[in-house]
Amino acid sequence: MVVATMTWELRLPGCRSLKEKRMVVRSLRERLRRRFNVSVAETAWQDVHDRAELTAALVAGDRRFADSVLSRMDDLVAADGRALVVGARSEFL
Repeated sequence: MVVATMTWELRLPGCRSLKEKRMVVRSLRERLRRRFNVSVAETAWQDVHDRAELTAALVAGDRRFADSVLSRMDDLVAADGRALVVGARSEFL
């Protein structure tokens, strides 16, 4: 069994308020949850309107499968036009 996490540091250049930011972050969180059945949380910069950090966690039977899911999640976040990925890191426990 493997526990894996993926954390993205995001810039949100179009967001001028926390309300706009929350709409973008909520949308990304829900898309990740629905598509990949993972737990997702905003883990930093909750009160900054143009930055966000999202972390997703999953439990898998083997590392190869977990790595595949993390890669597909990274592609989904990178393809979202509302957020720019300025950093990403993954961890396996």
